[in-house]
Amino acid sequence: MNIVEATLERIKPVSPQLLEQAQGRLDIKTKPLGSLGRLEEFGRRFAAISGTLNPDTAKKVIFTFAGDHGVTDEGVSAFPKEVTPQMAFNILAGGAGVNVLARHAGAEVRLVDVGVDYDFNGVEGLIDRKVARGTRNFAKGPAMTRDEVLAALKVGIDQADQCKAEGVAMAGTGELGIGNTTPSSAIIAAISGIPVRELTHRGTGINDAGLENKIRAIEQGLAVNRPDPKDPLDVLTKVGGLEIAAIAGLVLGCAANGIPVVVDGFISTAGALIASEMHPHVRDYIFAAHASVEIGHRFMLERIGATPILNLDLRLGEGTGAALAMGLIEAGVKVLKEMATFEQAGVTEQL
Repeated sequence: MNIVEATLERIKPVSPQLLEQAQGRLDIKTKPLGSLGRLEEFGRRFAAISGTLNPDTAKKVIFTFAGDHGVTDEGVSAFPKEVTPQMAFNILAGGAGVNVLARHAGAEVRLVDVGVDYDFNGVEGLIDRKVARGTRNFAKGPAMTRDEVLAALKVGIDQADQCKAEGVAMAGTGELGIGNTTPSSAIIAAISGIPVRELTHRGTGINDAGLENKIRAIEQGLAVNRPDPKDPLDVLTKVGGLEIAAIAGLVLGCAANGIPVVVDGFISTAGALIASEMHPHVRDYIFAAHASVEIGHRFMLERIGATPILNLDLRLGEGTGAALAMGLIEAGVKVLKEMATFEQAGVTEQL
C-alpha cells in the first residue's frame, strides 16, 4: 500500500453529532436563531472537523505550491515561465500578495517547490520537494508519469501530516506557476464533459486571439490524451500539474488528519476537485475561499458541493483568497467559543 492509498483509508466522515452539538451551542447565544448567517456554518463545521466544541485557531499556515508547465510552449500565457522563479523569490522575501494578506490574517506562508524549472540552490525559506522540472506539454502527450503524480501527491500529504504534528489548526492552499489555469481548465473539462470553451478564461490576461489559442491547446490535449473522467489520477497524470497534484495531496492529508483546509481559487480548486473525486468524504473538510473570475471555477465548486465564502473578483492565486477567508472562518469559531448565551448574559430568550 502506497502513502496515497494509506491516506485515503484514514479519511472518515465528519461527525454529524458534533455538527449538531455545535449548532445547539450557537442556538443559545444572545441572538435570533441563525442571525449570524454563514459565520455560524463556519464555526459549526470547523468544530466538527477539528473534533472538538472548543477548537483552537491560533496556528494557520498557507502552503503555496510552485510548479512549471510544459503547455506554456503552446503560448497559452501572457507571461513567460521565467516569472515562476522570480515570483518565488518575491514570496520568500515577503513581498507578494499572499504574504501581505497572510500577515493580515495572522497566518504563515510556506512556499513548496514541487516542480519549478529552476535550480534554487537551497535558498533559505524554500521547502524543496521538487519532483521534476515542470510538466511536459500535454498538447502533445501526457503531462506527467503516474510515478510523478504519486510523488507530487505525497509532497502535499507530507505537509498535512507535518501540520498535524505541529498542531496547525487550519491549512490553506495556494499555488504559483505560469500557465496553470490551462491544466485547471483541462481538468474540469475532462471530469465534467463540459465543452472547453465554457470553462476557459483569460488567466493572467491574454487577449482574444490568445484565448482562442488556449482553448485550442486544451482541446488538442484532451483529444491526444483521452483522460478517463472516472479516474481522477488518470486526468491528473495526462493534463494536470505538479503543484495541482501537491494541492490534491494536501487536501487529502488534511481530511485524513481532521484539519480544516481553506481552498483558494481556480487552480487550487482543481487540486481539491481531484481529491474530492478520489474520496467522497473529502468535500466535508473543505472551505471554499472565494469565487474566482475564471469561468470554470463555478463548475468545479458545484461538483465538489462547496459554496464560496467571498466574491471579490479575485484571480491572483498564491493563496490570497485563502488568507482572506481564514479571518471569517476564525470569526465564526470565535462566535461559537466566546459569545455569551442568554443564560450567561441574563437576557430573555425569544418566545
